[in-house]
Amino acid sequence: MSNLLTVTGLCKDYRMGPETVQVLKGIDLEISAGTTTALVGASGAGKSTLLHILGALDRPSSGRVTYKGQDLFTRSDRDLADFRSCTIGFVFQFHHLLSEFTALENVMMPALIARKDRRQAEQQARAILVDVGLEHRLRHRPGELSGGEQQRVAIARALIMEPELLLADEPTGNLDAKTSEAIHELLMKIQKQTGISMVVVTHNERIAARMERVVRLLDGLVLPCTMEEV
Repeated sequence: MSNLLTVTGLCKDYRMGPETVQVLKGIDLEISAGTTTALVGASGAGKSTLLHILGALDRPSSGRVTYKGQDLFTRSDRDLADFRSCTIGFVFQFHHLLSEFTALENVMMPALIARKDRRQAEQQARAILVDVGLEHRLRHRPGELSGGEQQRVAIARALIMEPELLLADEPTGNLDAKTSEAIHELLMKIQKQTGISMVVVTHNERIAARMERVVRLLDGLVLPCTMEEV
């Protein structure tokens, strides 16, 4: 199984007034293509920081992240933006849907920004919304949808560009237990159908237990762990 992402000596520092806070302290990590990985650890351990760097939303202070053998952060900001839009899908705890647009329009948005044909974008968005169980909510705006439905729209939006990697940051953290379970089942169904690589930050043991690999963040480092340690 080939490596999709390879992280070597990754560090991330932040300035807080006169002090420098080191959040990530030399992380080494490999993510294989077509696999599912859960990132776990205490709040403030740097899980979201790591995920943002894996997704090229933020640059490391030092170290390397390679994607299919290519160093991500030798690229310009514009090239990284193109990389993100075409290669990576993001799902966050809060859906960040645009309230003035319908579910269909929200899902179409990344494709339209990438200047895809509008008719093609609409067809793709419709098909994905059907796949996530929202064929009856195409014309509803986010305020007319439940929390679980909003997150399904966000997942559909993350998939519209047919990414190779899906990064999810506490995707069920704002939902009740029953809805969380349904969203997780949807994510696993999508992964099996598409073979997409998936990295999920979660505090939910049930979600982590179903991933192929569980990795713990501890004191700024990423350490493999068993489910007994989650």
